[in-house]
Amino acid sequence: MGRSGETNSNQAFVPVPRRIDKNGVGCRVLLAGEPVFVIYFRAMTQLSHVDEQGRIRMVDTGDKQVTQRRAVASAKVLMKRETVAALREHRTPKGDPLEAARLAGIMGAKRTADLIPLCHLLPLTHVEVQATVEDDGVALTAEAATNAQTGVEMEALTAVSIAALTVYDMCKALEKGMTITEIRLESKTGGKSGDYERK
Repeated sequence: MGRSGETNSNQAFVPVPRRIDKNGVGCRVLLAGEPVFVIYFRAMTQLSHVDEQGRIRMVDTGDKQVTQRRAVASAKVLMKRETVAALREHRTPKGDPLEAARLAGIMGAKRTADLIPLCHLLPLTHVEVQATVEDDGVALTAEAATNAQTGVEMEALTAVSIAALTVYDMCKALEKGMTITEIRLESKTGGKSGDYERK
């Protein structure tokens, strides 16, 4: 618990009972002279990016084994039927939003370590971004791969996020109310934590 009384939702808390004497500050007024037991909370971090003092740190991956890693992320850009029709008929004023989004996503994946403070700079071996026009907007997927000591989940998520923002930028002259939604990891392979696939 911080000085302001707020708690960090990323920390696990263990109750520690401590006795407060009746002469403690404020106790005589609240408790009419009777001593009580108050529960304090001692924070125990379970996050690898936080040290025992609660300070942010970059994880040391030096002892990890280099393995082949791959991750796939997805996102959607929801838009009106009129905007979807303009996409399909190539009537968007800035050019082809899908091709621009694909290239922007690839560039974004390569800059992930510059955007996310604690991400490691990875030697990406492959990045692919796909954009598909659907009835309610644009569906996006991004795949990233590397041979490294840490995973490429953030690279895939960054790629699909930048691609979605690019679709918005390319189409905002037609519609300001588009919604970027469902940015999520679909799957990952490699690494100590094992494989993951969204059900």
